[in-house]
Amino acid sequence: MAYRQKEYNYSDKLTKDQNLLMDKLYKMRMSGMAEAFENQLMNPNSGLESFETRFSEIINHEWLGRENKKFNRLLKQATLKYPAADLDSSLYDPERQLNTHVIELLAKGDWIDEPNNLLITGGAGAGKTHVACALCVTALHQMRTVKYIRANYLLQESAHAHSEDNYYEYSNKMAGYDLLVIDDFGLMDLNLDKCRELFEIIEARDCRKSTVIISQMPVANWYQLFGDNTYADACLSRMTSKAYRLDFPGRDRRVESK
Repeated sequence: MAYRQKEYNYSDKLTKDQNLLMDKLYKMRMSGMAEAFENQLMNPNSGLESFETRFSEIINHEWLGRENKKFNRLLKQATLKYPAADLDSSLYDPERQLNTHVIELLAKGDWIDEPNNLLITGGAGAGKTHVACALCVTALHQMRTVKYIRANYLLQESAHAHSEDNYYEYSNKMAGYDLLVIDDFGLMDLNLDKCRELFEIIEARDCRKSTVIISQMPVANWYQLFGDNTYADACLSRMTSKAYRLDFPGRDRRVESK
């Protein structure tokens, strides 16, 4: 999709030279700087500030505008189930029995750089996906690339890419995200072909990028999901060897909210 340049509408409140300068800023795709500059021109008190202060305001306005646009673009690409999720005070509810120290550590994002994985387990409705999405939003604010996808759909996409002879492109795309979140792991049939699909994705990211696995099943029971023991060993070794773990032992919060 081609970039549509924002056009400048000449203002009767500005001089000819000021309008020409504004137009140039828009043509250079610096509409944020132009807007901040126009605000200063219209503010009679701006002249009381130093040049450095005024110029800093103009640059910061452009910078923040670009950062917001990038964040929104990354958020759309991430396809989060809960795009507005945040790490709120409910995490500290004693009844939820969450390891908030680990959650606070994960929110800093260093584990993504290392990189380490994250395994989130617990019963249905305990808030696993919501917290995972909140961590994703935090990562997006750090300008990291994120992708959320359900396990069954991931395997369907991978198989489709193979059938369309574009698996190389698909594999590179999935391997390139700074953070990949695979939800509902365990709610799918892992026959030999799907074991192979899952292994290729996990292997492409191993020791390069961080992956989050969300499951209702305890990690100790994941082995039995695989239809092939060799792939089970290979996948689980890569998924669990360098991984933080978060358990959600609490009750179904969906039922409690009704």
